[in-house]
Amino acid sequence: SSGEVAVSCSGGDHQDLCNFTTKALHIQLDSLPEVPSLVEVPCLSAQLDDAFLSMARDHISRLGAVASRPPVQVEELLERPGAILVRWCKVDEDFAPRDFRLQYRRGAAGHFEDAYVGSECEFIVLHIDPHMDYQFRVCARGEGRQEWSPWSVPQLGRTTLIPHEWSLGLDCYSLSSRRNIALRNDSLQHEVLYSKAPTYHPGQTLTFRVETAGAPDRRDSIGVCVKKVDGLESLQREGSVCMSSSGAVFVNGKEMTNQLPPISPGSAITFDMELVSL
Repeated sequence: SSGEVAVSCSGGDHQDLCNFTTKALHIQLDSLPEVPSLVEVPCLSAQLDDAFLSMARDHISRLGAVASRPPVQVEELLERPGAILVRWCKVDEDFAPRDFRLQYRRGAAGHFEDAYVGSECEFIVLHIDPHMDYQFRVCARGEGRQEWSPWSVPQLGRTTLIPHEWSLGLDCYSLSSRRNIALRNDSLQHEVLYSKAPTYHPGQTLTFRVETAGAPDRRDSIGVCVKKVDGLESLQREGSVCMSSSGAVFVNGKEMTNQLPPISPGSAITFDMELVSL
C-alpha cells in the first residue's frame, strides 16, 4: 500500500512520505482507512527519556489527534408523512459544538446533500420518497473553529407515510408542483379543498402555514375533518374542527367561545390528534 511505501523510504528520500502526507490532507472525512488484523500491526518498544517524549508529543499534536469516535452521532430517525425527523446528540463531553451540519442521500450511492446547518439538534428532512432507504450523517464545528469534525456513522432511515397533498380538480385553486401549496384564485366558485388522501393520523402533528392572505371571507377556514363531503362552501360543518380567517374556532359547525388571533401572512395553525376513550 502507499503507507507501506512511505514507511519503507530510505536513504534520505522522503518524497514518498511527503506525498502520503499531502494525500491525507485531502482525503474525504467519510472515507475510512483499511483496518488490518492485529497480527499485521507492527509494535515497537523503546525506553526514551522525558525530554524526547516532550518533543515527540509536541510534534505529533501539530499533525492531528486520534479520536475513538466522532463527537456527534445520529440518535433517532422518526418517520413523518413524506419526511423524516432526524435527531442527533453530542457523545464527546469535552467537545463544545457551535454549529451542526446534517447531510443525507438516497440509497447507498451518490453524493450527500446538505439538509441543515445550525445550532439545533433536530431537523425534519422533507421531500422524502416513501418506502425508499435514505442515509443520514451529521458533523459539528467547535467554538472558535472553522473546520468541521469527522462525520458520524451514516444511519439508514425510511418513511412509510405518504406526503400530505392537496386534491386536484378544483378550478378555484392553483397548486404547486408538489401539490403541498394551494392558492385560491379570483374565481367566483367557493368550494372546500381537501387533501388527496387521509394522510393525517392520531399521534401526529399537522401544521398549516399561511404564506399570503387576500380579502377575508366568513366562510374561509383551515382545519381537519373525518370525512370528505363534496359541494360544500365551507369546512364549518358537522364532523370537522376548523379555524376561520378571523380566528373563530368551529367544532361540528358550531362556533366556540374561545377566540384565536386572526390569520395573517406568516401564521401557523397546528393540530394535534390523539385517540380518546368515551
